[in-house]
Amino acid sequence: MKVALGADHAGYILKEAIKAWFNKKNIEYKDVGTFKLDSCDYPEYSYKVGTAVASGEAEMGVLVCGTGIGMCITANKIKGVRAAQAYDPQMAQMSRLHNDANVLCLGGRILEESAAIEIVEIWLNTSFEGGRHQNRINLIGQLTGK
Repeated sequence: MKVALGADHAGYILKEAIKAWFNKKNIEYKDVGTFKLDSCDYPEYSYKVGTAVASGEAEMGVLVCGTGIGMCITANKIKGVRAAQAYDPQMAQMSRLHNDANVLCLGGRILEESAAIEIVEIWLNTSFEGGRHQNRINLIGQLTGK
């Protein structure tokens, strides 16, 4: 599995912690930035991660901004992306089980590092349940052209 990883300045520190965890777990990733704490615009990084996932360059994506809200809004504008915010393990698990989310959005100013790592781990290790949920994913695609 390859994960596209991106953050703005507010998510930079948490992104770096997630990167370190990816390295420890031998998870392949592509870091699209930001690479510093200087103020920057989150849509740029959300777009980079979202297009990497939508194109198949990465199977999944993780985005971090201050709250996760802006990243999630932007990522969901990209055809083929189903981005979900998660502030706890249950949200992460359900976003995969029922919604087949392919991009996870986190809040760098909301989550402690250990909680974020737990959320990422559960999200990456949870598979889509399919069944009746596949019908709903198909309907989303019909409605949005995704």
